[in-house]
Amino acid sequence: MDAMFDICYLSSDGTTIESDDIPQTKENVWILGKKYSAIQDLDRIRRDISSIIWCTYRKGFVPIGDEGLTSDKGWGCMLRCGQMVLGVALIRIHLSTDWAWSPETRDPTYLKIIQRFEERKQAPYSIHQVALMGACEGKAVGQWFGPNTIAQVLKKLVVYDKWSSLVIHVALDNTVVKEDILAQCIVKNDRGDASDIPDSINVSDWMPLLLIVPLRLGLSEINPVYVEGLKICFQSPQSIGVIGGKPNQALYLIGCVGDEVIYLDPHTTQKSGLVESKSTDEQKEMDCSYHCKYASRIPILAMDPSVAVCFLCRTKSDFEELCINIKTNVMKESQPLFEICEKRPSHWGPSNADIDLQNISMFTDIEDDRQFDDSDEEFEIL
Repeated sequence: MDAMFDICYLSSDGTTIESDDIPQTKENVWILGKKYSAIQDLDRIRRDISSIIWCTYRKGFVPIGDEGLTSDKGWGCMLRCGQMVLGVALIRIHLSTDWAWSPETRDPTYLKIIQRFEERKQAPYSIHQVALMGACEGKAVGQWFGPNTIAQVLKKLVVYDKWSSLVIHVALDNTVVKEDILAQCIVKNDRGDASDIPDSINVSDWMPLLLIVPLRLGLSEINPVYVEGLKICFQSPQSIGVIGGKPNQALYLIGCVGDEVIYLDPHTTQKSGLVESKSTDEQKEMDCSYHCKYASRIPILAMDPSVAVCFLCRTKSDFEELCINIKTNVMKESQPLFEICEKRPSHWGPSNADIDLQNISMFTDIEDDRQFDDSDEEFEIL
């Protein structure tokens, strides 16, 4: 099985390709809120990166939409980044922060998570469900998303999947409002039928929170004043990365080292298939296709300025710790990325469950109507 996983990292003459994923540096490496030594922890860094569910373009799936699209190449990279963030959240909630994948992994909970992202219409977070829910945000199937749109789509989808046991809150106007989040996450006794929620989730207390903060950190490029704030976010124990990218490409930014961000790239087109029970060679190979052995790096200032910063708070104490970190570190910057307040600003009006996000989008991406072909280079986040 390890040979099956490694085969993608061989050159044409069969020799192993040396990766430049992690630099040999004395600076700390931060991946999904964890600190590593680039020199002493390289194997552990790669193990943890390969444990992330890697969602990429796929081809040959059941047709989506009126045009009958059978591949998301050229338009689905932001959708795939959203899937990756959600995959990290589900693994941390239902397995653990330190859980590690291997080609031999057949943990039933892991399989239940991976099956949620398969290219099946019935899978809660399949490309079909994400693309079709995007239509509610005014995005036709095959049309590209921005970070704000994918955040709103994920928020809607988790409502229909009780097993995931997750609340998604999308911050409005660069402001995290504690009052709104507490209202969403503190579970009341009259919550209703919770039979589909795993026993490991204490529904009488706190529903795990995926907090997504859409931001624009410049007009056409990142303003350097925001660099330190981004690093603080990557170093937060609650960090599960940033949905963003570089011009023409959406990427899942999982961490940083020095003045570079570390990312997983969805721009690889793989065949569709099912993992199911992972009992056949074909199913095992399909499972391996959801994991990437090496990440990549780009300078922070090479990022596109449209991003969505993501945090996972599995418990109320996690959320309180995050709030303290935001107040004492993020908001102390000369130009804070975002702020946190106890109650909704008066000019916002009442919450009304985020003013019925089932019907309207609270965010408008700075996006245009240009058309794209099926090449990997034609996605642009503006």
